[in-house]
Amino acid sequence: MPDDVQGWLTPRAVAAEAGVSQEFDLSQCVREPIHLLGGVQSYGALIAARWDDAVVDTVSRNAAEVLGRAAGELLGRPVTELIGAEQWALARESAEAVTDSGAAAPQEGPASSGVLPLTLDGEDDEGEGGARLFDVTVHRNGDLLVLEFEPRAEGGPFVFQNFYPRVRRALQKLQGATDVTECCAAAVREIRTLTGYDRVVAYRFDGRDGPGQVIAEDRSEGREPWLDLWFPASDIPPQARRLYARNWIRVIGDVDDRTAGLVPELRADTGQPLDLSASVLRTVSGYHLEYLRNIGVASSMSVSLLHDGELWGLIACHGDEPTRLSPEVRAACEFFGIALSLQLAAVAGREEADELARTRRALAAVLARLTSGAPDDLMRPGSGLVELLDADGAVLLRGTETLTAGAPLPDALSGLLARLARDGSVGEVWSSDRLPEVLGLEPEEAEAEGIPAGLLLLPFNRDGDLLAWWRREQPAPREWAADPSRPVRTGPGGERLTPRGSAAVYRATVRGRSAPWSAAQRVAAGELWREVSGLLTRQVVALEARNTELARTNEDLDSFAHAAAHDLKEPLRGISNAAAFIVEDAGTVLDTTSLRRLTTVRRLAERMDGLLDSLLHFSRLGQVGLEREALSVDEVLDDALVVAGGRLAEQGVTLVRPAALPRLRADRERLREVLENLLVNAAKYAADEGAGERRVWVEAVRVAAPGRAPEEDEGGGADGGTVTALVVRDNGIGIPAGQQADVLQLFRRLHRRDERGGGSGVGLAVVKRIVERHGGRLWLESPAAAPDADCGGGPGTAVWFTLEEPPEARP
Repeated sequence: MPDDVQGWLTPRAVAAEAGVSQEFDLSQCVREPIHLLGGVQSYGALIAARWDDAVVDTVSRNAAEVLGRAAGELLGRPVTELIGAEQWALARESAEAVTDSGAAAPQEGPASSGVLPLTLDGEDDEGEGGARLFDVTVHRNGDLLVLEFEPRAEGGPFVFQNFYPRVRRALQKLQGATDVTECCAAAVREIRTLTGYDRVVAYRFDGRDGPGQVIAEDRSEGREPWLDLWFPASDIPPQARRLYARNWIRVIGDVDDRTAGLVPELRADTGQPLDLSASVLRTVSGYHLEYLRNIGVASSMSVSLLHDGELWGLIACHGDEPTRLSPEVRAACEFFGIALSLQLAAVAGREEADELARTRRALAAVLARLTSGAPDDLMRPGSGLVELLDADGAVLLRGTETLTAGAPLPDALSGLLARLARDGSVGEVWSSDRLPEVLGLEPEEAEAEGIPAGLLLLPFNRDGDLLAWWRREQPAPREWAADPSRPVRTGPGGERLTPRGSAAVYRATVRGRSAPWSAAQRVAAGELWREVSGLLTRQVVALEARNTELARTNEDLDSFAHAAAHDLKEPLRGISNAAAFIVEDAGTVLDTTSLRRLTTVRRLAERMDGLLDSLLHFSRLGQVGLEREALSVDEVLDDALVVAGGRLAEQGVTLVRPAALPRLRADRERLREVLENLLVNAAKYAADEGAGERRVWVEAVRVAAPGRAPEEDEGGGADGGTVTALVVRDNGIGIPAGQQADVLQLFRRLHRRDERGGGSGVGLAVVKRIVERHGGRLWLESPAAAPDADCGGGPGTAVWFTLEEPPEARP
């Protein structure tokens, strides 16, 4: 025997291995009908009587030892001869109360049972007469009422007032937990306090049939730690998991208990032993007893943790000595398991709700980027589609077209997607975080073929059109309490279920899986599908109508602005002239205050006249046609400097032209006006004195086609279209991010009228209008780092805009 195994074996474990057959077949363990083992734990006795006439159908062989009446005396006789008609009626009432008005106990879902005290007349151990007290658990099993008798433990009657404070304190601590791990940690502490077991752990399953991990532990001093260890799925086979899902609690008082068999061994109507699925005294599989002995456990209890009717995990308790728990303590632990399950569901629900809210906000941002090209716009860089589901890549298949986002699409995935889409239901989310397993491939095979580990897809139709996200494999290192591929090892009795624990940690990596797709991500994907499907049917008509209405509205606004500006100028001139005449004619007789007020009236009228000129100019920009031509931007910049150069010189601002500017197609006068405004603004908002050399750069950069953000442009766009953007960048005082949209509005300034060179606040609005008339786009960046790290100055502002290029200038 290997030394690492020998060190674990206790005399009890060695004896257990010696007492079983030499060969171990794990498949027998998996197939074992543990609900039909035909026996009960011997400290109690079982009687199953027919519901209608109370005749005993089945009884445990230890009835004489526990109940004082031999099994042969009870079988076929009314159970009322043992417990009396009144107590039989109470047992029926108790069973009816937990089985929905007398209906037979369901075969699926948690089993229902009730506990009541019963008194039997008879002799005590010294042969003297007297009443004996029992705690009797009752449940329906088809046409039978099953009664399980446990002698009342010493220590007097159960007093609820003495017991309840402990349970209430435990539940209060549980309710204060905020996440799954904290909930389970609180639970194992309190259950250990309630029961006195030497080790209590919370065990979470990885899927319905997967292995389990210890996520919380409370143990007595000297016991090895199991926290964070994984245990193979074979430790709890499928039929055991089904029974755990039906029974909230399972107690084994003594692993060396001699089982009390049932009489008869087989029922006449089924040809099988009595179904003990809901029994609290049900005997234990020899495989499980061997497992417990091999890890040094003399008694145990398991409390099931359910979520949505599925077995989520277990609270597993181990004792160094045989331990009997009273029905009251078991009931408290069962209640605690139910409360913990509800708390875990609440925590999970809260986490899912929070994640869903975050995901829906991200989805709203994705949908906000959709335009008339939907769903193609989803595949553009920066759309947020890949990030929405935290994927590595996304793909849209539509007809013969394949559009991708994120990482390049694995070649092996293309054909697979169409097949999966045809097999799926239109509009329903299909996902897997272990795609190689679904395809019957080993992780190494999938990796060699380039098949990702995770996939989530939405079929649009039966023709193979779909939207899908994929994730790469994420190998997950795990520390196992035993080699998961070898749950049995050679021991002194041959191949046996061996001891395992932290001292025998086996480190292995789980492969072929990606991060799991969450419920919130699946919901978001389904909502995205519905939105895109609706857009495909509504977008064209709605967009056409919207464009017509917008064109009409813009025409009306332009006409109104032109008329208002023209008609208001004449009375303003009259006001200004009248004020001037009064000052000239009566200046010598007017007091100083009146003269100042008349001067203010004249100045305000002139300012209003200037604003109307700006408004008139702005409105004309929307009406006057553009005379586009292929021109040199360098030449237009030289023209702009005729006006703007003086302002730059006054402010000590140096113009930097890093390289020759390109040729573009634009209206020469309008482009000159754009450059003039931007250069004058750069002069106005230069850095303050002492901040370093003041500079303004004018240069050209290749960016993606209009409609996409500049930060998405490196490497070109998915649509293959790039254009030249002109950028006028300075190292001035900059524009706060929250005010960048404001400065592009008409008559908006960041400073008072008499600061930073004055002005009406029209310049950038005019620039934006001209750029948009050219079919281009304008955006700001601030703070922007100057190209020269030694330039000094402030954070600076960069104004970007795009125009149309002549065909001969395009790369």
